[in-house]
Amino acid sequence: MTRRVALIGKPLRRRHSQVMHDAAFAAAGIDARYELMEIEPNAVERIIAEAHGPDWLGLGVTAPYKRIVAEMCDEVEPAATAIGAVNNVVRTTDGRLIGFNSDAPGFRAGVELAMDAPLEGLEIVVAGAGGAAHAVVYACLAAGALRVTIGNRTASSAMSLAARFEGLHAGSVVGVGLDDASFVSALGSARLAVNATTVGMVDPGVTMDVQALPSNATVFDLVYVPPETPLLRTARARGLRAANGSEMLIHQAAIAFERWTGVGGMAEVMRSAVAALLADAAAPA
Repeated sequence: MTRRVALIGKPLRRRHSQVMHDAAFAAAGIDARYELMEIEPNAVERIIAEAHGPDWLGLGVTAPYKRIVAEMCDEVEPAATAIGAVNNVVRTTDGRLIGFNSDAPGFRAGVELAMDAPLEGLEIVVAGAGGAAHAVVYACLAAGALRVTIGNRTASSAMSLAARFEGLHAGSVVGVGLDDASFVSALGSARLAVNATTVGMVDPGVTMDVQALPSNATVFDLVYVPPETPLLRTARARGLRAANGSEMLIHQAAIAFERWTGVGGMAEVMRSAVAALLADAAAPA
């Protein structure tokens, strides 16, 4: 029996996940396939019901269904509950569906590789207050960051995100407007600056002034299409460490694959499989 994993969302413009997971299934000798399912909202409940079946390993979940799927799972893991989003579902041997979030540990693995240092004890700035920012802020605080400053065009959204994680871990977290003086001040002592918005991919421009960062800072942009955003280009021109979200993509996929199959260590297989897509500046955003 060929086992199944499906990524559900709308729209689905990329096949990076399918390429990575199918390569990992082949390398591990597992008879399974990864499918892309662009579905309408009224089809989500049907797919969740199907995924209880014995031919399913689990699901990947992307926008706009991360919250609704969480409500349909038999169980949601605490980290995913705290973040407020499920981006993967694993089917247990007894047919239960457990929702989890691989974005947060995937981000941590990718950013610590880029920095060549742990997140623990760092001052960090994050631009954005959407779903991706939720995972980033949670990961930073869970890793022991000293302080996280969230900047967003709408300051109230940044403050709401900060309030969500207030007291969850030992580090402090504050939300402000992107153009607020306190965000600019936070840049001056940040060891890590993260863009968790679509600026550089969907929208032009940059979300922060890299000139305000210290010389030992790392700039990490969750965007990986295109492979170099204006933010990363500016950071590199200044001599700062800089990385896009490709390693986060790879590591979160490897985490999900291990949950579905019990087979770990697939990051390098996935990295090789998706390299050509990640290098293609003309790939669809």
